[in-house]
Amino acid sequence: MEHVQNPYVPSGNPCGSSSGSAISVAANMVAVSLASETHGSILCPADHNSVVGFKPTVGLTSRAGVIPILPRHDTVGTISRTVSDAVYVLDVIAGFDPQDYEATKEAAKFVPVGGYKQFLNPNGLEGKRLGVVRNPFVSSLNKSSVIEEFERHLKTIRQRGATVVDNLEIANVDVILSSKRSGELTAMLAEFKVSFNDYLKELISSPVRSLADIIAFNQNNPDLEKTKEYGQATFIASEKTSGIGEKERQAFELMENLSRNGFEKLMMENELDALVTPGTGAIPLLAIGGHPGITVPAGYDSAGMPFGICFGGIKGTEPTLIEIAYAFEQATMIRRPPFSKSFEMNNEVLFGSV
Repeated sequence: MEHVQNPYVPSGNPCGSSSGSAISVAANMVAVSLASETHGSILCPADHNSVVGFKPTVGLTSRAGVIPILPRHDTVGTISRTVSDAVYVLDVIAGFDPQDYEATKEAAKFVPVGGYKQFLNPNGLEGKRLGVVRNPFVSSLNKSSVIEEFERHLKTIRQRGATVVDNLEIANVDVILSSKRSGELTAMLAEFKVSFNDYLKELISSPVRSLADIIAFNQNNPDLEKTKEYGQATFIASEKTSGIGEKERQAFELMENLSRNGFEKLMMENELDALVTPGTGAIPLLAIGGHPGITVPAGYDSAGMPFGICFGGIKGTEPTLIEIAYAFEQATMIRRPPFSKSFEMNNEVLFGSV
């Protein structure tokens, strides 16, 4: 985080942990990047750097070769400047992979015949039902200028033929938003050790073969690994766990129940095609259930910091989310490159004012 800058507001938070992936796309260094998300690492940096972040259903894309954090949540997705770029890459990376057998086999049923690009429909908002949960996802913005922009976008969404179902509520939303109370932290600490040790054992050549080896290496190389600055408390806490026991199974069950009786119930009872939220507040809802989400650039606050609008759906609803996100993007075309001011300033320094 300290080695990268938001290309729009240098002092602004670029968000992690895939901030570099988002910045490289936003700054026009690459056309598209791949990133993995456990809890926000695609959606948050995309939102903060005015690019499109697409987090697929867990298992829709292979995680083979990706360092595991919490496999029940881990997913590989895209960061791009446009929805269409994201979709063309998704068509390449989605599908069954024997190296990630169980997850990709389960999600392969969601991949549509003919791929995803067929859903790049500029009229994709017509007939859709989008839900808005104001508390806490809008109210938490504390009268920010983002709220005014969000309301304007809701008006555009209605004008493009969608129905906005407003003022909805999600059961136990405060519990869902807390990784500790939802059981997510408990599950992560235990499952990380198990899955990470398996990952290390599969490496062909590596001086470390376990989480314990990593911890020891960090302790023996504090300057190289910057342990004084960053520590390794999470590694140590994970190493102290002893596999998936009753406490961990209860944590997994709690997350499943919170998702089923919260976000999933909201979607089904209100016959929603997507939940629409400003910013990144909905990330925990999508994380605990392995659900997909896509964030699209939606504006810039009074300080110039970008923000996006996130469309989230239940597992396997990527075709619908693509239609909605693409139609919203084409109707608004909000995104602008980050270079205008800095480019002009640099030219003045280098060549003098003209």
